[in-house]
Amino acid sequence: MSEETLQVFINGVLNYFQHTSDKDVKVGSPYLIENTKPASFDFTGIIGVSGPYRGTVYFTAPKALMTHLLLSIGEDDISVDHILDLVGEVANTISGNARSEFGQEFMISVPVVIEGSPNHIHLPKELRSYVIPVYWKAYSAAVVICLEH
Repeated sequence: MSEETLQVFINGVLNYFQHTSDKDVKVGSPYLIENTKPASFDFTGIIGVSGPYRGTVYFTAPKALMTHLLLSIGEDDISVDHILDLVGEVANTISGNARSEFGQEFMISVPVVIEGSPNHIHLPKELRSYVIPVYWKAYSAAVVICLEH
């Protein structure tokens, strides 16, 4: 995956957090992982990708980050249902940003949202994924990209 492609997803993260009350988000250096055990936190929003790129993009974050994120966008209801909606929205926004960069052929699915360890993420064992670390306030999250072109 090219540096330019990774930058599209990094920009998607930065753009999303510009809509929060605390815009100070930092993105770490992307790194490669094996697909034997997907990187994950408490909540995960998964987007399937088809077209010239095929695979999965997902956003995963701990409950504390998601709760704080809900409060920062003015939402008082911090129930699990709202957290699941939000993790799906973040994943969808980041992937939608990529779609606007890559064009209409970059097809994205409706988000699948998971609470707990995601054993529903089926990543091709022959590929590796890029993890983009995300740091917001005192929390860590990640965007994981497993795409073949």
